[in-house]
Amino acid sequence: MASPPQDFTLIGLCDGDLDPNRHRSSYQTNKVGGHPDWLPGISRQCPRCGCCGAPLAHVVQVYCPLDASPSHRNLHLFACLRAECSGRAESWRALRSQALDARVTAATTATMPAPAQEAPLPLTAWCDAADDWGMEEGVGKSRCTLQTDGPALSEQDVSSGLQGLCLEESQEGVPVFRSFFIGVVEESDLRGEDDDLTRARELLRQYERREGVAAGQLCSSEGGDSGEKYEKTRARHGDAVFSRFMKKISWCPQQILRYCRGGKPLFISELSSNLDQMLSTCGSCGGSRTFELQLMPALVSMLQREDCSAELEFGTVLVYTCTNSCWTLGSGSTVEELCFVQMDPDQQLFK
Repeated sequence: MASPPQDFTLIGLCDGDLDPNRHRSSYQTNKVGGHPDWLPGISRQCPRCGCCGAPLAHVVQVYCPLDASPSHRNLHLFACLRAECSGRAESWRALRSQALDARVTAATTATMPAPAQEAPLPLTAWCDAADDWGMEEGVGKSRCTLQTDGPALSEQDVSSGLQGLCLEESQEGVPVFRSFFIGVVEESDLRGEDDDLTRARELLRQYERREGVAAGQLCSSEGGDSGEKYEKTRARHGDAVFSRFMKKISWCPQQILRYCRGGKPLFISELSSNLDQMLSTCGSCGGSRTFELQLMPALVSMLQREDCSAELEFGTVLVYTCTNSCWTLGSGSTVEELCFVQMDPDQQLFK
């Protein structure tokens, strides 16, 4: 199994409304909101909040097959909209599902004999970058295989993995966000673009004037590991990590998602304890987890329901997945991954 180089980051951007009257999304659609599109053979699920037990809203769907794998692979992120659950990791759920390409093809043929109108992939869709996502151009199939020879799940493992999920439950009462396509650009390409950057630079200048220091002085070097050190110069609020966050996204403040499996996350505030101690092992195989993607502050204002304004608040939501992407061949259930939530210490900068 191979993954993109650690310095190879893909940036997710809003790429237009996903109107259900015009487009039909599928498990290969990268999108915000709407209802989840499960892989064929995967049981429909309605996850519930680990804090209050309320049904969760579907926030993001990402189609992310791994390099060197013949399996389709999806990540679905859900969140609780209740104010009392805001900012708590237990109010978020990240569910990973996989299926071999042959099984998906057979299921699709049997259940969808007349696919009238597939949702068109935007020019910047994740799946368009064949080299980026391990996809053959124009085919929509992954090139290689995930590990399917991992340890089988015991009844206890299955029970634990399904805790808090309501299978085949009615969608009535489940909050639904307005749906958007997610397009993608390589972060390295943003450095050579001048479009839509005036506002980003103005925000940065306002921040520097207010804090009395240049953001560049507070930014650590891009190299190094988890022990990276920051410059001694500190902003008045003392948060050098947030300053680095602002500097990093200043080239594209409208980014809603960052994807870099095996890479380094971009924290919005300083960690209270060692990250390795905070990361639990995979609940299915007991193996380690690796960073895969994170949601960004610009997404908050886009999460709207038809009957009310945005109800979800966060700074960034980081998702860590099983390093081996363990999977039981033929399984119809999902594997739960780890969400780590950081609230925004200066939300007004993104409004």
